[in-house]
Amino acid sequence: MQSVSSPCIDLCRLDVAGELCVGCGRSMEEIAGWQSADDAEKRAIVERAARRLADGSTAQG
Repeated sequence: MQSVSSPCIDLCRLDVAGELCVGCGRSMEEIAGWQSADDAEKRAIVERAARRLADGSTAQG
């Protein structure tokens, strides 16, 4: 199985609350821990980030 690719799209900007990246949907904690996360955790991060983007949690306001 291939390793999990980062969801980063080089649009690194925080949402209005300063908690989530509007480009990839990850939290600052998830971004900081990406390199040390195993593939299972990376997949979970990607899924959470995708849900945030889909439901508008990263709105710029």
